[in-house]
Amino acid sequence: MKDGSAHPLRVFAWWFVVGATLALAVILLQGGFREALHVPGPLWEAELVEVGTAILGGGLLGGCVALILDRIKKP
Repeated sequence: MKDGSAHPLRVFAWWFVVGATLALAVILLQGGFREALHVPGPLWEAELVEVGTAILGGGLLGGCVALILDRIKKP
């Protein structure tokens, strides 16, 4: 864009990655990933889906909040 602002899709994508990374870091710090790996049975039926949805949720939260704040910031 000519006014120097970033494209909304770029803003969302960047903050989605940041939010997903932060969610993954919190899960790793809490030991959730280790628990998912030590569950008996197939991983896809265990907590891996729950871990994935938590990471996806963190990314969506980061991206949506960034879009809202970017919209508020514009004159």
